[in-house]
Amino acid sequence: MTLSIDCRPPSTPDLTSYDILAPQVSGGKDSTVMMAVFMEAARAAGVSDRVISYHASLGVLEWPPVTCKGVRYPGVSELAALQSAAFGVPADRHREVTRTMPGPDGTRMPHSLLTEIAAYGRFPRMGSPYCRKSAKEGVVSSAWTPVVNRLKRELGRPVRILKVMGLRSDEGPDRRKRAAFRTVQANSARVVDEWLPVKDWSTDAVKEWHTDAPVPYCWTYDSVPGAGDWAGTSRCSCSLCVFASRRDVLLSVGRRPRLANLYAEVEQVRGDSFRADWRITDLIRHAAICGAPDPGVVCPDDGEEFTVLEEQVRAALAVEPRKEPDMARRTRRSPCGGCAAPL
Repeated sequence: MTLSIDCRPPSTPDLTSYDILAPQVSGGKDSTVMMAVFMEAARAAGVSDRVISYHASLGVLEWPPVTCKGVRYPGVSELAALQSAAFGVPADRHREVTRTMPGPDGTRMPHSLLTEIAAYGRFPRMGSPYCRKSAKEGVVSSAWTPVVNRLKRELGRPVRILKVMGLRSDEGPDRRKRAAFRTVQANSARVVDEWLPVKDWSTDAVKEWHTDAPVPYCWTYDSVPGAGDWAGTSRCSCSLCVFASRRDVLLSVGRRPRLANLYAEVEQVRGDSFRADWRITDLIRHAAICGAPDPGVVCPDDGEEFTVLEEQVRAALAVEPRKEPDMARRTRRSPCGGCAAPL
């Protein structure tokens, strides 16, 4: 796709100075645009062969594939792989990584973010967004280690890595303040710089770009899969994200009711609220009594992976949390006046 001149990044790092170019593809709408901009720059610099793309999978908590009116729509992890392939990254240089824990037979098994929340005792907050570190950035950083160890021996110096992400200023004040280019890690093994090539793209520009994009966007952005109206959830991260808007969460409650009930179980056992200002328990009640956006499609969440998630979460809830839920003790707003119960 040809990029209009006003959508090009204001400055591009010297891509030839890096040993590894590591775009982090999320499967969301911004990730696709990031890959288009970044891969054009990598090809222009003659270093596209240094690209290894990474997707930090959230497993069951991601938006899954769905079938609507006989048409199958891919889930987030599948879309991340499609985003990488669409712009020229070979399949063997796309990595899907996830946090793991020891399984009952001694092998490693996925360790869900919700399991971590249940064990920790607190939901992530804007002032403590540990989910981004433990389930995403930290997992990708760990995945670099074998490559870094090999290259450091060969090069005799710290390995230079460029982490490329699709974060944009329109997504919130914390991302607006984030520098488009910065060094995020420097030690004797690696030097990691971070580049946000689409930081200044507006949401409208991203949606317009997707009109003839070479890869579909996630079905959850539409009111009904395939509608093409962008009237679904405004973002595509966790299906139930503590940083999402109230409308997004209400829509997600309707689309994944079984998952929402599992979040509510964690909330009720631990005493911390899904958000500082809303309990997910109240949002579920609000959706049932006062109404919520039409989900358009409902995910059954009846597979083996979901059963394993339930077992992990309940096992974590059966022991004392690592932290007391101090953040839950502030005053919270009711989701509405019509169905509010004492908080």
